[in-house]
Amino acid sequence: MKKACLIGAGSSGIAVAKTFYERGVPFDAFEASDRVGGNWVFGNVNGMSSAYRGLYINTSRARMEYSDFPMPEGTPEFPHHSTIAKYFDAYVDHFGFRKAITFSTKVTKVEKRASYSYDVTLSTGETRRYDAVIVANGHHWDARWPDPPFPGTFAGRTIHSHDYKEPEPFANERVVVLGMGNSAMDIAVELSQVAERVILAARRGAYVVPKVLFGLPLDQVFTSTRVPLWVRMRLGELALRLSTGDVTKYGLPKPDHRLGEAHPTISSRILDRLAHGAVIPKPNIARFEGKHVHFVDGTKEEADTVIFATGYNVTFPFFDPAFVSAKENDLPLYKRVFHPDHEGLAFVGLLQPLGAIMPLAEAQGAWLAEVLSASARLPSRAEMIRAIERERTAMFARYVKSARHTMQVDFDEYREDVFREIQKGRKRRGESSARA
Repeated sequence: MKKACLIGAGSSGIAVAKTFYERGVPFDAFEASDRVGGNWVFGNVNGMSSAYRGLYINTSRARMEYSDFPMPEGTPEFPHHSTIAKYFDAYVDHFGFRKAITFSTKVTKVEKRASYSYDVTLSTGETRRYDAVIVANGHHWDARWPDPPFPGTFAGRTIHSHDYKEPEPFANERVVVLGMGNSAMDIAVELSQVAERVILAARRGAYVVPKVLFGLPLDQVFTSTRVPLWVRMRLGELALRLSTGDVTKYGLPKPDHRLGEAHPTISSRILDRLAHGAVIPKPNIARFEGKHVHFVDGTKEEADTVIFATGYNVTFPFFDPAFVSAKENDLPLYKRVFHPDHEGLAFVGLLQPLGAIMPLAEAQGAWLAEVLSASARLPSRAEMIRAIERERTAMFARYVKSARHTMQVDFDEYREDVFREIQKGRKRRGESSARA
């Protein structure tokens, strides 16, 4: 039985903590904040939350909730972030493992001493040794800015979407929002209610899909893994054409890929605001000049603020970059969990599904518990490397090349794959015991 250090008590970390607690896997969990919930805690004291006051989830609650703890009856299909944060608190208290989490304590350094041996230094100055380190520090907190920066100097205010919290400070301003992801669309919609003028600048085209399709939450349509993925994608394209139409009619750039080859943008409101002229579409920024923003189509706009909704870096501040880092957000892992070169080092929630991460982190936690308790065995390093290469070859062939598409998974297929891997690991364990 291996003792683990669990870094982070966000939505992924608590899923692992609950499983470890119930199955008797020894662990210590450390959370930099004073409460659980991570990114879903608005105004989190650890400064890492990207939640804004008006944030609602864009995945349905049925696809977000943990398998053995449904959200209360009457919870909206797409709840407000405050409801989600309360749900995570209730989850921890219901299963009784809050005492296993040390709050307001950061992990400042992790050093590998040997296979299944790691020294973990805390913000208190204490260093402890563990057999395993489970990283659940999230990947939506280290703001990613355009690199290289746009030419010129902007005389107004520039912020990253991570620091956007509410629309009121931008009342009567002229604001440019750069990005085509979920945050960019939400922020542009919110600002259009108070700002004098809102420009939505796109670096590339994206599919804009509604939260509800055919009267059902989008993420509950075309989910059966018995239907080949390519068939579901083509059905999705047809449904999107019938429900939303061509995004270029709203002034947005045409996507340079097919549906399913890049992360889509989920918004039921942006097209309405574009159609009303409350949000003005523009192509990518070309350069800055004083308070003017020049765009690649030759037009320019005077602006007071530019908001960069340009994503996040995947970083691990407690690791020496020479030991483990994710250059361009790319960290090869065995089925997005185990590091093939460092026994005892694993990651949770470090993936990007079309859907919520929480049920997938729950499955990962079950797998980790099996491995750390020696109920299941991992394949050899050579087998893991081959599996990683196959996965990455397929992923990079399918998705648009960008730092956003380095850890994509298909929600239902991935969850089934993890549970299959648990069964394979048990079989490996049994075969090993028989040989012994």
